[in-house]
Amino acid sequence: MQVRPDGNMSLTHFMLTYYVDCPREGGSMANSLLDWKEAFLVEISISRTQSPNTIEAYAYDLDQFFDFIVSKHFKNDIESIHPSDVTSEDIRDYIVYLGQQGYKGSSISRKLSSVRSFCRFLTAREVLETNPAKGVSSRKTHTYLPKVLSEEDVKRLLECIDTQTPYGKRDRAIIELLYGAGLRISELAKLNVGDVDYSLGFVQVIGKGDKERFVPIGSVAIDALGDYLENGRPFFEQNRSKAHESGLSLGNQAGRTTKKPLFLNKSGQRLSVRSVRRILDKHLLAAGLDPSQCSPHTLRHSFATHLISGGADLRSVQDMLGHASITTTQIYTHVLPERLKQVYENAHPRAHSSHDGTGEDTRIDLAEAERKRIK
Repeated sequence: MQVRPDGNMSLTHFMLTYYVDCPREGGSMANSLLDWKEAFLVEISISRTQSPNTIEAYAYDLDQFFDFIVSKHFKNDIESIHPSDVTSEDIRDYIVYLGQQGYKGSSISRKLSSVRSFCRFLTAREVLETNPAKGVSSRKTHTYLPKVLSEEDVKRLLECIDTQTPYGKRDRAIIELLYGAGLRISELAKLNVGDVDYSLGFVQVIGKGDKERFVPIGSVAIDALGDYLENGRPFFEQNRSKAHESGLSLGNQAGRTTKKPLFLNKSGQRLSVRSVRRILDKHLLAAGLDPSQCSPHTLRHSFATHLISGGADLRSVQDMLGHASITTTQIYTHVLPERLKQVYENAHPRAHSSHDGTGEDTRIDLAEAERKRIK
């Protein structure tokens, strides 16, 4: 069946109308779980300010749920399952299945949230009379402390990179920025040349929800970026094909340098998130670290943990990480029991007993020592 959008209809509105209202090949209505999933993804892309990564996460979570449903109902494929076939028991069994597969409570909650949103969509469109996800809760989530690298591990990781090659210069700059600014991997991949202010030592970041923030970066990261831009990036840029060069290379035109991608692949195109992960994995192995235990987000965790360990306040770390709530940032205080113990001993008047028999507090002035250390 050939269907084309009306000239006055937006593409997204046409897609939603097509997926939900139009009959499929053979005359049957679009009524399988897969059909409604596509309609759901179109609707949330229109009605919500969701990033492409969030939409992709919804799609992945629902596909995983559908695979479970197909297996449980002994069906050949998802096309043979209607939304009304899904029950509350199916969703509860799915939660148990995820736990058996080793998923953490936070991951199970997120996947359940995707299923709930999908079921609410189906109920609102009267595909379902009742919402099978209503009243279904995930198992109690536990707070999992973020994994971090020690300062020695970070040093070893960076020192193993051969910075005599353009690839090494690029990779060193990437890892210095991930650790030195605590960027999310998607934020790093989206950076453009003009997003870094070398004179002030700041990088302009577009985070979740397209929120903008400015993150300070140290002289080590600035030096690595400068070396890459001067001696590494030109190598990748010259590999860009002439067909793409006219559309992507911005030449020397004033005011257009901000649109040049900062990190390039071997073809001279913007480096993808997946490529950044592969680059990190390669250097983790070279440094004797386990890639399965360390991700780009581990460097972000390490950035925050080392800042707090060095005396940074939570509000400042929250701003640098781009957390909407300080509650998210507070988890980093839990990975520093030694630091918290030290703060207590330095600050609380009853942390130490007197030892001279006079009743006077003869503590070493640890607070003063701490102030000197921070300075």
